[in-house]
Amino acid sequence: MKLLLASQSPRRKELLTSLGFEFEVVKTDCEEILPADIKIEEAAAYLSQLKADTFRSLSPDEILLTADTVVAIEDKVLGKPADETDAKNMLRHLSGKTHQVYTGITIKTQDRVFTETDVADVTFDEITDGEIEFYIQKYQPFDKAGSYGIQEWLGMAKIKNINGSFYTIMGLPTHLVYKILQKI
Repeated sequence: MKLLLASQSPRRKELLTSLGFEFEVVKTDCEEILPADIKIEEAAAYLSQLKADTFRSLSPDEILLTADTVVAIEDKVLGKPADETDAKNMLRHLSGKTHQVYTGITIKTQDRVFTETDVADVTFDEITDGEIEFYIQKYQPFDKAGSYGIQEWLGMAKIKNINGSFYTIMGLPTHLVYKILQKI
């Protein structure tokens, strides 16, 4: 079977490689828009499934893996920041609080589809404006939901508690991916 990873995320590529899987990176072309009435805990799975549904037909020897990560705080979804100001505002909002990170995955074959979501709670210490400025200038977190990467400086210096999988926060719940791929 040939595994296809429909993600441009370097973190997902690294994690899937570390799990010991060989794969080919492919692109999906879909507009990632959430329905207005969707529950936050269903958003990541919805987007992951949407990506899988818009991908071309699979051949019998192919397996497609799609994923999406959503950061949520106080019933609000924080996507990828539009610009530097947006990133600063997101990080100020996360400062000193606990938020949730949901990562949904879809694993699809020609005749089966598995979609699951994992969630982790993340608690930040207070983050000063100077620390936010440093982080944004040095790490450019514009491709990350919630404007941060747990594996980068901000995660190392300011996250004081995690309840859940570190890898879910990084963008790929490796334990779920492994379990489902072993079934297939």
